[in-house]
Amino acid sequence: MLKKILFMGSPIFAVPILKSLYQNGYPVSVVYTQPPKKSNRGMRIQKSPVHLMAETLNIEVRTPETLKGNLVEYNFIEELNADLAIVVAYGKILPENFLSLTKKGFINIHASLLPKWRGAAPIQRALMNLDNKTGISIMKIINKLDAGPVTKRYETDIKKQDNAEVISERLSLIASEKILDDIDDIIDDKANFVEQEHNKATYAKKIEKAEGMINWSLSADEILGLVNGLFPTPGAWFIYKGERYKILKAEIGNSKGEPGTVLSQNLEIGCKERSLKIVEIQREGKKVQKIREFLLGSKILKGSNLNNV
Repeated sequence: MLKKILFMGSPIFAVPILKSLYQNGYPVSVVYTQPPKKSNRGMRIQKSPVHLMAETLNIEVRTPETLKGNLVEYNFIEELNADLAIVVAYGKILPENFLSLTKKGFINIHASLLPKWRGAAPIQRALMNLDNKTGISIMKIINKLDAGPVTKRYETDIKKQDNAEVISERLSLIASEKILDDIDDIIDDKANFVEQEHNKATYAKKIEKAEGMINWSLSADEILGLVNGLFPTPGAWFIYKGERYKILKAEIGNSKGEPGTVLSQNLEIGCKERSLKIVEIQREGKKVQKIREFLLGSKILKGSNLNNV
């Protein structure tokens, strides 16, 4: 049995993986996560999901602002003498000199089929690109973004109505199960790490809110990919008469009409190819509504033009 594991992660995506390690007897000695932040409203301090889970499991938590040039954390990890470090969406850069501080290195659980979608937003980019599959890659961290050798990839299909939240939950559960065997292989030197095909690499840059603005001149499939990829935040949106509307769920329709024109009383909107049927929508400053409830008081009527109005 392993003596010590160092875990680094922050968002909800990493929580089932940390929990699985703990429940299956893998001794996580310490958890590194993003520092607590002030909430958008008021002065309340919010801890990361991983931070909260680590406290629940009674595991030591460390939250440095940075590791770069941080001699305190360098010395702490060196003295820990851990067998392995597991990194899952930690959100901070690991300095190169840290990567040799555990016996078997630093392993990253990345939410894409590397070398595709290296970077910060692999799930969102896969959906926005209309990929038909994605997965988890177990890789060794090197001093270059998501470019280390990979020992295992686990695929899953992307279905038409899958959104970023659904895919994130699915991949997290896959990783929480598969990582257990992978850890054993890595510790026992049975894991085979294979160099990535670097010439095939694509990059999943961080999502900017402005990317959510809908261009109705795209096909309905492309717009649905945007809606699904940016769910729940920052969301795909349009502006009508000075107000922002966020589309949370939609379906492909077969109606034809001018892109951006409302084609029916049920808020079906024309696109370059086919149409988009709105299922759930949120008016700026209001609650999320099913389309029937929204239409009761909506001023977006059949024939309305949603092109940057």
